[in-house]
Amino acid sequence: MKKSLTKLSILPIAVLAFVFVTPLIYTFLNSFMSTGEITKYYLASREHIPFHIIPDSFSLSGYYGALIRRPDFLISFWNALLITVSIVTGQLVIASLSAYVFTFFRFRFRDTFFFLVIVLMMMPYQVTLVSNYIVLDRLGLIGSYPSVIIPGLFSAFGVFLLRLTIGAVPKEIVEAAKIDGASHLKILLKIIAPNCKAGMVSLVVLSFIDNWNMVEQPLVFLKDSSMYPLSIYLTEMSRSNFSLGFAAGMIALIPVMLLFFFFEDELVKGISATNLR
Repeated sequence: MKKSLTKLSILPIAVLAFVFVTPLIYTFLNSFMSTGEITKYYLASREHIPFHIIPDSFSLSGYYGALIRRPDFLISFWNALLITVSIVTGQLVIASLSAYVFTFFRFRFRDTFFFLVIVLMMMPYQVTLVSNYIVLDRLGLIGSYPSVIIPGLFSAFGVFLLRLTIGAVPKEIVEAAKIDGASHLKILLKIIAPNCKAGMVSLVVLSFIDNWNMVEQPLVFLKDSSMYPLSIYLTEMSRSNFSLGFAAGMIALIPVMLLFFFFEDELVKGISATNLR
């Protein structure tokens, strides 16, 4: 009976896995098609596009075009890396400090402020897009990278995630460190950070994926298309050049996949520790 239940539980998981993995496999295999083959199967007839997944002959023309013949692709790649790494680094610092204060400091309306953080976390980014634009415009930052980076630094989700993680650290350890004369910064760096490594890594991975795929912020805050990150470049490229679009899409996956493979264990531990399963 248990074996049959196990098989039944695996079946929907396998179906879901197939549904999620199929687009990735489709993009990967199509990235090795030649320009002529792409034209034959995708551009020759707009009315009926056949499902063609296995290349007739493998070609690296798409990757050659993206990496060698199209410098704008590499520019957008480095733009995305600059924006994403800046946001993730600043977000980790600000969220760590905020979560530490919410956990170990007692002040009036602390729980109310944290409730507001949760409310902000549940709000879609588009709700605050106009107000962010007005503030950034008054500061004279519209059209520059800080206009995209600064709003991303203050992540309600990061504060929420790290407060749950830091809250799991035994308070006796922190109190003992205070008695020994340790400063709050030293406690955060020497005690909290090592014990909350999994939660912080989870924030880094999730934040990197979220900001690597941002679309609305660059479109609204940046005026020069040469400053656009890879996410916007891929959208435009997929409409105009299928061959480059498939290859560029696979290259764009590399940083995210490397980050996930290197920190998979920490990501699972961090999410499990916060009971967000």
